[in-house]
Amino acid sequence: MRILSFWDYAFVFSMVLVWLILLYHILLTYFGYRYYLKSREYEDISDELPYYPFISVLVPAHNEEKVIGNTVDAIARSVYPKDKMEIIVINDSSTDKTGVVLEEKQKVYPFLRVLEIKPPLGAKGKSNALNQGLKIAKGEYIVVYDADNTPERKAILNLVKFIIRSPELGAVVGKFRTRNKDKNLLTKFVNIETLSFQWLVQAARNYFLGLTTIPGTNFIIRKSLLEKIGGWNIHSLTEDTELTIRIYSEGYRIMWIPTAVTWEQEPEKIKIWIKQRTRWARGNISVIASYLKNIFSLRWKIAFDLIYFAYIYIVAFTSILISDLIFILGLLDVIKLNVGGPLFIIWILAYVLFITETFISLSLERREGNFENFILICLMYFTYCQLWLYVVLRAIYYTIKDRITGERMKWYKTERSSS
Repeated sequence: MRILSFWDYAFVFSMVLVWLILLYHILLTYFGYRYYLKSREYEDISDELPYYPFISVLVPAHNEEKVIGNTVDAIARSVYPKDKMEIIVINDSSTDKTGVVLEEKQKVYPFLRVLEIKPPLGAKGKSNALNQGLKIAKGEYIVVYDADNTPERKAILNLVKFIIRSPELGAVVGKFRTRNKDKNLLTKFVNIETLSFQWLVQAARNYFLGLTTIPGTNFIIRKSLLEKIGGWNIHSLTEDTELTIRIYSEGYRIMWIPTAVTWEQEPEKIKIWIKQRTRWARGNISVIASYLKNIFSLRWKIAFDLIYFAYIYIVAFTSILISDLIFILGLLDVIKLNVGGPLFIIWILAYVLFITETFISLSLERREGNFENFILICLMYFTYCQLWLYVVLRAIYYTIKDRITGERMKWYKTERSSS
């Protein structure tokens, strides 16, 4: 009879926790596919709207000379009536030529407004910049784009099309694609990650829970709702996640639609990617900590989603860390597992399931379900996914450090590579 050690129990425990999240993702894969079939009908909805509300497109910009010109051009090419829209670029304390680029664009587009903010009003992050833009916005609806985005011509029209049809919708979220996905291996991984997230998480949760998370870009929201809930939270590093919870708390729904597409630039260097993802992780951990203590006062769907993300950042993260540690110690012959049975096969099956779920979700996107991406997915678990462990550890470290020192989290703007 084999005597099981601490490491044997730890390995079994980690495998159970990993499989719980994988089994949940099987459901997400199925519901994501169901939403894909449903969303194909959206392409047949007429572009002729019963009325065209006036909209304000907000673009926060801090030192964005490399990309802001293309972004303004792309928004201006929208098929949405120009007399029914305004573009407001919030030039937030830029020290480069962002202002110069915008001055030239104003000569071309009369509906472009530039709001210059400087310290002490400016230099306080994206949420603050958006709040300043909201103050001068004339639109009935607010559309938000990051400074590196190039939305497709029908993106804004499609966002408006859905929100005016349903009074219960507080916001509508579009799809984002990776503009520089072929730049290097990192951007190819990011492309797979973002598409998989949108079909596995956004589409699937929208279909069976009626839940969608607002991203930082390519969405429309009712101005009256924004004003009611006090705009964006300037103390949150992930203002989009926090805004999502407040919208649902007001009784509104959020919808994700794949027909409103924007293309964005993703980090091309590991160092920049780590900084960006650390900010995301720190912000999400902060949101989870803030709302989890009042979870019983939240609507059940929000509570369920909060528990899911807490599971991802705490339980699943811990279990993957344990399994990786056991794997490395086993390779170094430091420990030997006594547990028998099919556990190694179970680990292999978990890996195969990860590949299957990711590839199916990727295949829902035209021309992405190819052999190259299949091979990249096989590599992702041992490379890109493991980087996320480092990011979460880094985020936890800085979160604890901030709590001890009393320092406030600072918003980090992603560095751009090129136009």
